[in-house]
Amino acid sequence: MAPTDSLPIVRYNEKAGSRSLDMMRWGLVPYWAKDLKIGFSTINAIAETVDTKPVYREAFRRRRCLVPVNNFYEWKKLDQKTKQPYAIGLKDGGLMALAGLWGNWRSPAEEWVRSFTVIACPPNPLCAEVHDRLPVILAPDAWPVWLGEKTADSERLKGLLTPYPAGGMTMWPVSKAVGNVKNQGRELAERIMA
Repeated sequence: MAPTDSLPIVRYNEKAGSRSLDMMRWGLVPYWAKDLKIGFSTINAIAETVDTKPVYREAFRRRRCLVPVNNFYEWKKLDQKTKQPYAIGLKDGGLMALAGLWGNWRSPAEEWVRSFTVIACPPNPLCAEVHDRLPVILAPDAWPVWLGEKTADSERLKGLLTPYPAGGMTMWPVSKAVGNVKNQGRELAERIMA
């Protein structure tokens, strides 16, 4: 997956009283944006300011979601010219639910675009080896609060935006082919000898 791709997200539909799985564009486009281009700079929201930045503030209050993924990728700088991509996932191989926000935007042509962002926090010790941020991974017991099925104030919601324990995660080197969005397939996540 790459920014601006359509990906599945899970959200809570209050009127229906149930969760739904919806396809949305990665890169949040707030309702007040003039065009889609803002979505390139809003693929990730910073946990520390997600409740105060105008681009995310309203979605944080009312439109939170989960982004299900098997793993994600980060690049570790080996020297001045070389970077090695790594896949990062849960140690048990299970699906991760990343904390996200979603929104609706109406284009000048009157078309509706649904989009989302992933919230990032400081890294745990494992992920700090390759990057200075980590997507917020929510445990299943936090999902009802994050999605709005249970009432929670801003302080409780912000309390969920913490690094996932390093002991529950694993990281492995993968092919540099993962860096090209034209490449697709499960083999991109396979371990290589680094």
